[in-house]
Amino acid sequence: MLNYFKTGVILSLFLLSSCVKEDDLYLSDTVEPDPDAGVQVQDFMWKAMNFWYFWQADVENLADNRFPNTTQGTAAYTEFLASEDDPGKFFENKLQFNEDRFSFYSDDYVELTQSLSGISKSNGMEFGLVRIPNSNDIIGYVRYIIPNSDAATKPIHRGDLFTGVNGTTLTESNYRGLLFGNSDTYTLNMATIVDNTPVPNGEEITLTKQKDLQENPVFLDKIIETNGKKIGYLVYNSFTNEFDEQLNDAFGRFKTGGVTDLVLDMRYNPGGSVNTARLLSSMIYGTNTKDVFLKARYNDKYQKILEDKKTDLHDYFADKTGKGTAINTLKLSKIYVLTTQGSASASELVINGLEPYMDVVQIGEKTRGKNEFSVTMVDDRENNYLYSPKRVGKIKSNNRWAIQPLLGRNENADGFSDYTAGLQPDIPLKEDLSNLGDLGDLNEPLLAKAIQQITGTVSAKMDFTVALPMETITSSKLQTPMGDTMYVTDLPVIR
Repeated sequence: MLNYFKTGVILSLFLLSSCVKEDDLYLSDTVEPDPDAGVQVQDFMWKAMNFWYFWQADVENLADNRFPNTTQGTAAYTEFLASEDDPGKFFENKLQFNEDRFSFYSDDYVELTQSLSGISKSNGMEFGLVRIPNSNDIIGYVRYIIPNSDAATKPIHRGDLFTGVNGTTLTESNYRGLLFGNSDTYTLNMATIVDNTPVPNGEEITLTKQKDLQENPVFLDKIIETNGKKIGYLVYNSFTNEFDEQLNDAFGRFKTGGVTDLVLDMRYNPGGSVNTARLLSSMIYGTNTKDVFLKARYNDKYQKILEDKKTDLHDYFADKTGKGTAINTLKLSKIYVLTTQGSASASELVINGLEPYMDVVQIGEKTRGKNEFSVTMVDDRENNYLYSPKRVGKIKSNNRWAIQPLLGRNENADGFSDYTAGLQPDIPLKEDLSNLGDLGDLNEPLLAKAIQQITGTVSAKMDFTVALPMETITSSKLQTPMGDTMYVTDLPVIR
């Protein structure tokens, strides 16, 4: 079972390869622990964090001179590593900067890295959890159902509500165990809104998680023709690079269909691949490979190495996918983006990366506020602890632990990256628990608001009053190893 820790949203960096030399990696002599002390996991964690961690200079325990490579240093280092029997607690209590909300660890790198590919054990119901006002009780609401899942075979749909699991009312203290515990099967106790209050209605739906369910993040794409406009509408639910071709195909349909405007729905998109964010932005704005999409900034140690070697830290808009397919670009000057507090990481990166080049109209809620990226690290010292699927056989077989420490921040072409408080919407509009609407339906409130802005036409039938505004405390995606992630496929090369 995966046993991971995270204090919030994760912006993760999944590295496929690295060309960093061992001589460049360690700036000081490397101390080794007593080999019989049983602290292999903690040793890997410290060495990886000492070089790569964004806040390395701010954590006294990670200082380069903290443990000199001497007999006394070895003893002190071994004692330090053994100060926490639980590697997770060691990472949390000894290595993590107190302002770091998002680094985390896992005791199973296989499950973690599968999650980054959109593969998980899931029943296919994606949902959010909301606190009932003036109560400790929790209500769940269905955001969408993943096709070809167990939930897709059951009578449950977007907007359905549940207040209990297995006959137990959901509360702040029990929802984790009931919904995210070890049981693969649970029964939802459904509810209905009565007088603006969720009331159990006696209906029950039983769902079972299936292993290795992979979600296609291109959930819905359609062209809406109204008032002389051809509006492309895309529901995009994660930046999973295995589906870049499908994403490009969707934009091919938009391009062939003569789309003049675009509504990008990333309400439930927690992040993913930095490269996919770059490709998506290129599909929206353009394919000039001289235009800067982002600039990465690392910790002082790694930043100095890169700058001394005159490494280009910029990432540019793309004209081809990773498989060499030409990007289908709409070359727009304006885009409408739908967001909630669940929009994070790579979702925010797209908004921030496009801002210098086009008018980005954000509709909905403030985003999560995750502007750092992280890296998947495993006990593969020859590869500087960077996870690579090509080197799985090189990972120490008796250590399945992984860490996901924050590595740096991405700035846009204007040098802006300060959105830890979230990106504020231009047009605030919360989702309504009593009226979620169907995704893609022209009367769904947030889509309707975007269409209204595009066409300039106000429908007398449309009322944007929010009867039951939601403050979502967590979601099914936030409780997975992937969480709110953003990852890239390479680091700047040091030769």
